[in-house]
Amino acid sequence: MKELYEKMINEAMAAQRADVDTVKAKRGQKFVIEDTKPYVDVAKKMTAIGDQSQAVIDLHKNSVVSHYEILKGLTTTVRPEDDPFVEHYQTPVVLEVLKDQDEAFAKSVDIFVQAIADEEALIGLEAVRHYGGFYGPTCVVDFALIPGSTSNVVNRVLLKTDIPDDHKRAILAAKSWGMNTSYGFGEHFSHALEAGATTAEATKKEIATMQKLYLEPVNAQAELMDDAGMTSFDQRKYMSEYRRRMEATIKAAMDDGVHYGNILTIPAYSVGDVAHHIAQTTFNMCKDDVVMATIEAVTDVMESSLRNSLDSYKSYWDVLSVATGSSAAATEYLLQLDGFNAPMIVDLLTKRFHNYVQLYPSRGAAAELHNCDFMDMIYRGWKILDKAERMRNGSGEELVPMVGKYPVDLSPISKNEVLMNPQRYVYAACAITVRFAALMSLADYPCLLTSEPVTATMMTNIIALEKETAAAPVRACKNCASACLIDMRHQYCQWKEAV
Repeated sequence: MKELYEKMINEAMAAQRADVDTVKAKRGQKFVIEDTKPYVDVAKKMTAIGDQSQAVIDLHKNSVVSHYEILKGLTTTVRPEDDPFVEHYQTPVVLEVLKDQDEAFAKSVDIFVQAIADEEALIGLEAVRHYGGFYGPTCVVDFALIPGSTSNVVNRVLLKTDIPDDHKRAILAAKSWGMNTSYGFGEHFSHALEAGATTAEATKKEIATMQKLYLEPVNAQAELMDDAGMTSFDQRKYMSEYRRRMEATIKAAMDDGVHYGNILTIPAYSVGDVAHHIAQTTFNMCKDDVVMATIEAVTDVMESSLRNSLDSYKSYWDVLSVATGSSAAATEYLLQLDGFNAPMIVDLLTKRFHNYVQLYPSRGAAAELHNCDFMDMIYRGWKILDKAERMRNGSGEELVPMVGKYPVDLSPISKNEVLMNPQRYVYAACAITVRFAALMSLADYPCLLTSEPVTATMMTNIIALEKETAAAPVRACKNCASACLIDMRHQYCQWKEAV
């Protein structure tokens, strides 16, 4: 298995390095689509070894290549306002192909769509709760089943829907890791309410929107982009060409027995680095030397920690856990260098959320999703560090946090010239908050800390070994930071009830 573990690490870190190195070289410049070629070249080199399904690997590789080539043919760049959506054009197409190829699955989707209308009371209740911020900070398009998320609502409808379980799992996956359109539950309800509609009228609008995501996903996404004023390229041409390029790959995965839930997720979560993580927004944010150094140092911690335990892993899930756990510990460690910690930040951002709801009642449904990612990450890192710090006590020994049985190497942070000299980036005698300030920028956009290219690449490798089991959404307690520390919402989660 060591060969597999090394392959997972090599491919994941190559993806991360392609992003980080490109951003380092191009930050502050004008973004063009061809800037993403290093990441595409890394994706092209992904291989299947041992018992891995080539069809699964191809879903990842071919989607990245298709996405890149289509964008390059439609535009030279993507404006910042449009880059969050670039990973939302794939799942609608895949869902339509699956429905066209499998009549039984198409029938199940139709039954589910009717079930949404039958659950008017549930849809109305959840939309009201979203509008009012009842659940506290929540990731509406979360990859788990947390309260307030679209997946949570979809799961509750599916529990009462009489269709095959595998079809339920595919439908659920399509709006979790699979990004079936850019829509987040509750947005149309909120806008309708603020525009003067009654709650009954707003609920009907919400139901109609949710139904369309599954009945006509490609049209739904195109219209959502019209409404959002997306002007960087022609979204309809993109989705038409994406179908032409990817249909054979999708059919091959069906023929290989890959669970529809996996077919729906892999093509979308693999493309986000092209014109999103490598994009104008990232080039702008990383003009700040401390922000750039933070991303680099956390990346170095992740790679060093992953490689140091190469001879010790017991399972491929351990590799993924070390990747995400080490970056969490590194980020929390950076917070603590300035005297902050996760409980303080979760308290701050949760209080801010409730004020934000009052200031902006028709806020975008996705507004706080990355704040949630950031809080969950540092909360995990805080637990890892807290245990290590208590064990070290007053001995003065090197701090070595553990992710399970595996050590985290924090030395890349102490060796980072920028992060260890904050006085060079602010009034020198008072340089006690500049690293924290950089992390607050990243709280809105932590994709290269968590890290999405790493988790996407590793999950494709894992799914290639477990192709018949729907990997998404996560069927486990996510340990939501706000729920664990402040908001009392555990009873509204659906992780145990996942279809």
